Amino acid sequence: MRMYDLITKKKHGEELTDAEIAFWIKGFTTGEIPDYQVSALLMAICLKGLNERETATLTMEMARSGDMLDLSAIHGKKADKHSTGGVGDKTTLVVAPVVASLGVPVAKMSGRGLGHTGGTIDKLESIPGFATTVPADLFIKNVNEMKLAVAGQSANLAPADKKLYALRDVTATVDNLSLIASSIMSKKLAAGADVIVLDVKTGSGAFMKSFEDSCALAETMVRIGNNCGRKTYAVITDMNQVLGTAVGNWTEVEEAIAVLHGKGDPELTYVCETLASFMLVGCGIAKDREEAVCMVRKAIADGSAFRKLCELVERQGGDASYIEHPEKMPKASFSLDVKAETAGYVASVNAEEVGMAALLLGAGRERKEDAVDPLVGLSVYKKVGDFVAKGDVIGTLYANRKEALSAARERFLAAYKFSANAVPAVVPVYGYVDEKGYHALS
Repeated sequence: MRMYDLITKKKHGEELTDAEIAFWIKGFTTGEIPDYQVSALLMAICLKGLNERETATLTMEMARSGDMLDLSAIHGKKADKHSTGGVGDKTTLVVAPVVASLGVPVAKMSGRGLGHTGGTIDKLESIPGFATTVPADLFIKNVNEMKLAVAGQSANLAPADKKLYALRDVTATVDNLSLIASSIMSKKLAAGADVIVLDVKTGSGAFMKSFEDSCALAETMVRIGNNCGRKTYAVITDMNQVLGTAVGNWTEVEEAIAVLHGKGDPELTYVCETLASFMLVGCGIAKDREEAVCMVRKAIADGSAFRKLCELVERQGGDASYIEHPEKMPKASFSLDVKAETAGYVASVNAEEVGMAALLLGAGRERKEDAVDPLVGLSVYKKVGDFVAKGDVIGTLYANRKEALSAARERFLAAYKFSANAVPAVVPVYGYVDEKGYHALS
């Protein structure tokens, strides 16, 4: 088998066999196939596409290129949730404890933030003592005993995807639906869950800016998951503004705590309820979404979900007193209220720009090796549809470097657009995708 022949086939729009895809991924991962040949094949794929079978095979071969987590020692159906990335997206900190408190094993592998998007691991590491590197035997033990563990992704989880993405990034081959979907799903399949719920963001702060593109990605990933034997759902949620009111690391932990106390932002709470409900239905704990949402609300109301978060923190070496008494955490050295320079209804909030403002404050990273400051970030007080008078405070910035405040303020202000006319509020959840296709949620 020769890579030259695979490139030629795809250049002419022909299908690659399962054996050919396996040959390509194995050879590239081991270094036997050079970058320039893989680049040529990637470009041919972008121009001619992959069909459903080819996409599913590519995904599984990338998943098998490294560690495939064996979760068979965990009792019951395991559920996982993955977000395609957004600003203020702290849903895992709520959804995982809620679902675990209702008896569903959640064995969660999460990532770090990069650019304007935040990462769950960075948020958890803002809790003093919390360890995100967990030995496999302890990870499984914790899930069996308390139904929950959250750890950073293994360095050898889908290594073919890491190599391919680095190549796609410099060869203008990132924006192919099959390649995007297989990149995301290879890591989810390697992580070993039986039920996968995908939170596909759409809007200014998301990877996919349009609803149509987000829906197409969701449908592709759901097909991959189901074709690979995993019960998979995708929920399409809004990222045309910050999710909730906090952006940062510890600030988002605080907001998640508020949700688990039943006092959180209504839109964030609704998104968390929706994601959790699909995990419960997928694992057979609830017969339908309505029953599942009732179970979620009860777990929050009776405190069992909050106690599960405290237990997670304790099990992974963290100081749960900071969860029980978040006011203990030191504050950032400097803060600045951002005031509106004009009056009107908030017409739009560019979530990516808000995320970049948080990055300038030190809450995010531009390169993987950059450090993040757990205490800095920002709060958002005005959302799409709200009326704002000139001089009203629309947000507050928190920094440990005073000089960072000015540039972050300009970026934050630039994210807001105003209208003289009333503007409807943003819908936080548009709909979901299952094996039958897309369904709108009212």
